[in-house]
Amino acid sequence: MIAYFWLAPFGSLLALIVAYSFYKGMMRKSEGTPRMASIAAAVRKGAMVYLRQQYKIVGLCFIGLTGVFSVLAYVLHVQNPWVPFAFITGGFFSGLSGFFGMRAATFASSRTANASMHSLDAGLRLAFRSGAVMGLVVVGLALLDISVWFLILNHFYPQSAGPQSLIVITTTTLTFGMGASTQALFARVGGGIFTKAADVGADLVGKVESGIPEDDPRNPATIADNVGDNVGDVAGMGADLYESYCGAVLATAALGATAYSATGFQMNAVIAPMVIAGLGTILSVIGMFLVRIREGADQKALIGALWRGINASSVLIVLLSIVLLRLLSIPNAWGVWGSVVTGLLTGIVIGKATEYYTSHGFKPTQAISAQATTGPATVIISGIGTGMISTAIPVLAVSVGTVMSFLFASGFNFDNIPMGLYGIGIAAVGMLSTLGITLATDAYGPIADNAGGNAQMSGLDPEVRRRTDALDALGNTTAATGKGFAIGSAALTALALLASYMEEVRLHLGHLIDHIPSLANGAQVSVAHAGIRDLMSYYNINPLNPLVLVGTFLGSVMAFVFCGLAMQAVGRAAGRMVEEVRRQFSADPGILLGTSEPDYARCVAISTRGAQREMVLPAALAILIPVTVGIVLGVAGVVGLLVGGISTGFVLAIFLANSGGAWDNAKKYIEEGHHGGKGSDAHKAAVIGDTVGDPFKDTSGPSLNILIKLMSMVSIVVSGVTVTFHLL
Repeated sequence: MIAYFWLAPFGSLLALIVAYSFYKGMMRKSEGTPRMASIAAAVRKGAMVYLRQQYKIVGLCFIGLTGVFSVLAYVLHVQNPWVPFAFITGGFFSGLSGFFGMRAATFASSRTANASMHSLDAGLRLAFRSGAVMGLVVVGLALLDISVWFLILNHFYPQSAGPQSLIVITTTTLTFGMGASTQALFARVGGGIFTKAADVGADLVGKVESGIPEDDPRNPATIADNVGDNVGDVAGMGADLYESYCGAVLATAALGATAYSATGFQMNAVIAPMVIAGLGTILSVIGMFLVRIREGADQKALIGALWRGINASSVLIVLLSIVLLRLLSIPNAWGVWGSVVTGLLTGIVIGKATEYYTSHGFKPTQAISAQATTGPATVIISGIGTGMISTAIPVLAVSVGTVMSFLFASGFNFDNIPMGLYGIGIAAVGMLSTLGITLATDAYGPIADNAGGNAQMSGLDPEVRRRTDALDALGNTTAATGKGFAIGSAALTALALLASYMEEVRLHLGHLIDHIPSLANGAQVSVAHAGIRDLMSYYNINPLNPLVLVGTFLGSVMAFVFCGLAMQAVGRAAGRMVEEVRRQFSADPGILLGTSEPDYARCVAISTRGAQREMVLPAALAILIPVTVGIVLGVAGVVGLLVGGISTGFVLAIFLANSGGAWDNAKKYIEEGHHGGKGSDAHKAAVIGDTVGDPFKDTSGPSLNILIKLMSMVSIVVSGVTVTFHLL
């Protein structure tokens, strides 16, 4: 084993140690008044009740899928025998990261509100470091899982067996990516339905119908709303980026094993993405200590404080990754480094574009808020238009990034496909290399939001609420930026997984036949030495093949059907929440007068039941469609499915996330005193726009990046079935 490999487990352990240190430091802070502590305890209890119920359903799903994989591995012998075990560990660590992150977030909200009583900087640092627990736990557990599995499989498939052993190892480890993807989809869809059912119900009846402020303790849905921020935007986002991180590293390792199989640097290329991820984790920790601001800072200064930490980590990874690649003696090290830098720059461009279109410090969101003066219809029209336009820059960035990363790694030779594909994978690793701090800025958002809710419900001084509102507005922007970053990384990761799928197909095809025709000269070439072009020729994978075309249509429509199911689920659950809030107001007039306490627990239970019931069908479709397409249409149909899902899902996800983020911050802009301020007709119109955008940005949009990766992962895991049994 190359010595530099140990940088990956070292980065993992450092991340977990610092996360524990931040958690203990946060727990030493005061929760504030008894009222503040009791509100935080209610939110924490609701979040943990939901998470336990979700894990029960996910556990049953995993038991069933593990049984299926066991049959495929031990009865039909069309799968590696390690697959069932890798699948379970991927899901377990993904769920564990969400649990730890949400636990930290629910303990941090009241403490952040209390810290904000002293200064804005104290509130920011506490919320950010509490969010950093999520970021560090995700990268720490992901790298730990990857490192341990790599060491185990390297023991059973030693290098002495030849280059094929590393190909088997890397394609096998991809399986635990499916476990992470499956858990992430349940977390994202279920959490998104929960949080938006509560949010929509609280806003429509509380703000619009009853005219009470956001997070007012008289609103029965306000605790459920705060619970939802944690289960959707902390546990859900953490599970989402955990599987993106794992998928990028594992897919790149698999592509490296193939691209460098004929050289003496195969192991170097395989561990390079792991080592870069470990280095990025160390640098993320350094960047976290640079986040601080002065009292009285405006929105742009707050954003600048977070970007200072992210930019410092990014600059350091750019400078040190080339040193690392040179030490690993990677051929064309400067070209591979160019791919890493391309990935980083692509992520920064996507983040900046998302910030521009969703922050109320810029014209697009301010223009939406101005439309609120003429009613909710123009708010919705303007938001949809802004969301559509906002897709252009991220799509162009990913397109340019894909081509440039391919060219850098391939030596600007389009015929050098294996190396070019490795470049695309390493670009995804570059984009995600500083995930520790990037995810920290995202997880910070719901903590700041809950802190504002706690301050409102506890009746703290208006100055405290002003500070938490400033932190919350920043959180809305970081959340939107984080969603854009997650979607962009999903697109690059999915492209790398698509290439890995063809490698998996080659392995299984080698168990059935020995030779296929070579595309170069028509002579027979052994499957073990067949290139990706030979495989695509053998399976007739081209746009004119109707199987590919049909698969592409199915992948495109899958993105829309999936979004539609998720939005309808939010609508049904929100409808039940609205009815419950109205019922409580009607049955007990003392609630609105402030003389009676609402039944918060009943609203939490409604969201929990709705989320658990509604998340099953979308998740089942994401798993069953790739299997069905593979059995019916074969390898060509699956490739079309993945291409259609990636292209359509990527664009649609950006549109949904940015529209929702812009509507949300347009409302915040009015609440700061513009266009009549809180309670005005413009504010009510903006609240309706925000309500429409809630399932856009927090349910359907974020779930799409998991969908496109999960379909790729499922296709990889069942590729043995597709190759062996297919109708067309």
